[in-house]
Amino acid sequence: MRHADLLGERARLTPDKTALVCVPQGTRHSYAELDRRADRMASMWTAVCGFGPGDRVGLLAYNRIEFLDAFFATGKSGIVLVPLGTRLTAHELAHIVSDAGLRALIYDEAFADTVRSLRGMVAIQQWIALDEPAEAGDPRVADLLPATVARSPRPAPDDLCCLLYTSGTTGKPKGVMVPHRMVVWNGYNTVVGWQLRDDDISPIFTPLYHAGGLGAFLVPIVTIGGTIVLHAGFDPAEIWRTVARERCTIILGVPTIYKLLMESPEFAGADLSSVRALMSGGAPLPLYIIEAYQRRGIVFKQGYGLTEVGVNCFAMTIEESVRKKGSIGKPLMFTEARLMSPDSIEMPADQVGELWLRGPHVCAGYWRNAEATAAAIDADGWFHTGDLARRDADGFFYIAGRQKDMLISGGVNIYPAEIEAALLLHPAVKDAAVVGIPDQQWGEIGAAVVVLRESDGATGDELAAFLGERLAKYKIPRRWVFAEALPRTAYGKLVKGPLRDLVLADPGGSGAAS
Repeated sequence: MRHADLLGERARLTPDKTALVCVPQGTRHSYAELDRRADRMASMWTAVCGFGPGDRVGLLAYNRIEFLDAFFATGKSGIVLVPLGTRLTAHELAHIVSDAGLRALIYDEAFADTVRSLRGMVAIQQWIALDEPAEAGDPRVADLLPATVARSPRPAPDDLCCLLYTSGTTGKPKGVMVPHRMVVWNGYNTVVGWQLRDDDISPIFTPLYHAGGLGAFLVPIVTIGGTIVLHAGFDPAEIWRTVARERCTIILGVPTIYKLLMESPEFAGADLSSVRALMSGGAPLPLYIIEAYQRRGIVFKQGYGLTEVGVNCFAMTIEESVRKKGSIGKPLMFTEARLMSPDSIEMPADQVGELWLRGPHVCAGYWRNAEATAAAIDADGWFHTGDLARRDADGFFYIAGRQKDMLISGGVNIYPAEIEAALLLHPAVKDAAVVGIPDQQWGEIGAAVVVLRESDGATGDELAAFLGERLAKYKIPRRWVFAEALPRTAYGKLVKGPLRDLVLADPGGSGAAS
């Protein structure tokens, strides 16, 4: 691998194959056409705007074809793309824009108000509109694209492709430095590990500004030469119609999305005959969701990844996904995995430890943050994920939760993910989270924050009794608080800091299981 033009290589091999279908427009684009679009975007950056290798360009947009143009143009120009979260406020974006040192920001008209606010907070050389400009004088991408392509030297594998800013559930978001070799390796390994095929058709409805949207399955599908069906947003009815119309074969989502799709009225009558498998990542997948789709004849394959190590690090066969229900599988090829104790001793089978990963898919560290980089990646190249996991005797891994979420009650480790999965089996529970709160006697105790279904009125005592049939007594939460919704990131991950505050602010929360 001497350069990083992934799309160019795919277009060379299968130029006439359908690469992209845009929903709801229904427009279809071949690999050759998509490659020409990315070439023109790269030429706009270098020949028209005058940007050079390593310059950072931000993109604030919903899912649309220009997102793919910009992403794949990085492999043709050396420009570093900085996708920006569409749910962030101007104040939140200002930190990222300043930290990244953007030369330009490309935006769509849905964010005109945000862009106008942002202009007063940060200094950016050029503001470029995808649609109607937020302010007079901002050029439009369509007006800047050159008629002819100006070829630039292709970036090397270790040159940066993107800065992907973490969700910032604790502290300020950090820019993960994603080199091109990490992108390409993710594509190769996902194709092999997940047994993708060139006739696979996969919908993308998760946001492209997130590593999951880009890395699974956009890059892998392009690597193997399949077809992406790109949704502008998340609409369960439209997704189920599209799966049937386009004959989609593999679908990727997070547990929250699968839950919403399952609860939509269209689910019962959805035509799933073309679907080979569902892939889930981003958070532990509750068994009741797996079983609901299995009743429709669809199998789940769970995966695991982080922005910093690539979104696909584990995989299993379809047969294994049934036999090892709840597992994330085995590490992918050339991915090393360890489970380590707090004093860096490797844990034996069936013991929980922090998951460490090493391989060519690990990021280059955090942008302009040497301290955070050193804390995450040790001198031997191991990335310390902060996630707790166990490995069974057959070598299959199971996620136990985040290390920072683990609570120690009376000297015993308790893993909230296990309790949350059990709570979600209760028919009255719509959503649930477990956090640790201080306790004079036990050091910490578990507190559950529960969202009930509208027609149900279960109490803490009832839920504790339900858990008592499934979990050891010491794992059952001592405090119960009921809420209308749980705080989650745009990608469905729980944000537990506010939940602890909610529990501590509610001294009247019901007690149970003393």
